[in-house]
Amino acid sequence: MVDCVVKDWQGADKGNASLDLKVAKEESAAHIVHRALVRQLANARQGTACTKTRSEVSGGGRKPWRQKGTGRARAGSNRSPLWRGGGVIFGPKPRDYSQKMNRKERRLALRTALQSRVADLIAVEDFAANLERPKTKEVLAAFQRWGVEADSKVLLIVSERQENVWLSVRNVERVRIISASNLNVYDILAADQIVATASAIAKIQEVYGDD
Repeated sequence: MVDCVVKDWQGADKGNASLDLKVAKEESAAHIVHRALVRQLANARQGTACTKTRSEVSGGGRKPWRQKGTGRARAGSNRSPLWRGGGVIFGPKPRDYSQKMNRKERRLALRTALQSRVADLIAVEDFAANLERPKTKEVLAAFQRWGVEADSKVLLIVSERQENVWLSVRNVERVRIISASNLNVYDILAADQIVATASAIAKIQEVYGDD
């Protein structure tokens, strides 16, 4: 179990939030998290790259020159891979890069990845009520009060989408906002620091704490 100090909008301590998740054994934790990460990145690939072979390139119906007597190498088609404008040898073709992983393993990997980042986790009170309208400057100022380092990549986890919060941070390059129900291994590992609202932590505990 991990206890986090919850900070209010001004950065003062306002209580605690606990996170108790079942994680993988130490000897297999890195392996299962790596598998989940590779799966996520592979499943994100479109797999639409396509090149034409010599049989698919247009032209090439006539022999460029006669077989003998010219002093040049034999050529049967100007669409040979050796020619400019010819086909591609062993080029990419559309394919499915997706990988399978059991649901229990995926959830275990996610819990393990999240638990490994508790040292970089900052818990805060829900602050949507402090934003009367979308205001990026106010949210970035709050990040400083909460102890977020300047220029660090931040993952902001909220319990649900709230328009003022979403609009305030969506254009900040170093901040990624995500709801607690859409957590993924890549975002958790890629962030330098993680900021989670108290309600988001409660939702994570509710969704992932029973396994």
